[in-house]
Amino acid sequence: MSAVPPEAQLWSLMRGAMAAQALRVVAELRIADQLAQGARTVDELAAGHDVDVLHRVLRALASDGVFAEEEPGAFRNTPASELLRTDGEQRWTEFALQFGGEWYDAFARFPDAVEKGEPTFPLVFGADFETWLRDDPARLDIFSRSMEMGAAERISRVADLTFDDEVVVDVGGGTGLMLAELKRRHPGIRPVLFDLPEVLEGVGAPEGGEVVAGDFFDGVPTGDVYVLSRILHGLDNDRAAAVLASIRNAANPGARVLILDAVIPPGDEPHGGKWLDLLMLVVAGGRERTEGEWKELLGRSDLNLLALEDGLIQARCR
Repeated sequence: MSAVPPEAQLWSLMRGAMAAQALRVVAELRIADQLAQGARTVDELAAGHDVDVLHRVLRALASDGVFAEEEPGAFRNTPASELLRTDGEQRWTEFALQFGGEWYDAFARFPDAVEKGEPTFPLVFGADFETWLRDDPARLDIFSRSMEMGAAERISRVADLTFDDEVVVDVGGGTGLMLAELKRRHPGIRPVLFDLPEVLEGVGAPEGGEVVAGDFFDGVPTGDVYVLSRILHGLDNDRAAAVLASIRNAANPGARVLILDAVIPPGDEPHGGKWLDLLMLVVAGGRERTEGEWKELLGRSDLNLLALEDGLIQARCR
């Protein structure tokens, strides 16, 4: 039983919209970068914006541990706000810009999604999310970089597995960060980075491997291991099955498929994926999946389940 009063539970949820916008503002102003060397006053941080309002924004965030008011009107970073620095390995700045920007606008139409069971992004922006991204290189770049958030943990989940002298295809691999680390830990693999031409523009080939441009609905390169990091949760079951069919059709016999996505626990157990599931619905019509839903999807796609845990689903082509 939660010790938090019911009124506080509801308030914590309702204020989420305000928090998303507050984080968007400090991300746009690069406040965490400005505080990298220590505390500064709001007057120094404002950069032409309203000093009083910025102070109130930082004060509100500091009340939840994002920044700290070291003395009246002067703030410093905390471990949470450090994640918003643009020179770190994390990509929370890009995530904050999207949560407070287009994702925020799409979620404002959430009642439509509940009524129709369809994404609301096209209602707001006049195009599906993927088309909207591909129409603007700047948008695509922000999104691609935001997908690196939490990359270190996901890379470790895969890199700790056993790899032989295999062709490893990172499907929708973006900048190639995961393949580079896999190659470092498993020098014998032959890495193949596969993504849309727009995403791969300017991206170099991984060491000892190659870059292949294409659309995973049309087909993927031949390989022995396929990595899908945060890809399938953005797709409904039909589209996810289509991607897995592309892999099965191209794969060498017995190829492994490594899916880095959440496994939603049953009941009332807290899990961030239960909220991310709603975002996937609104933005792209996707979904996070339970153990039973993953088993159903893999069986439908003619894949044998090898192991299943939150964050990593392992399967093999029949």
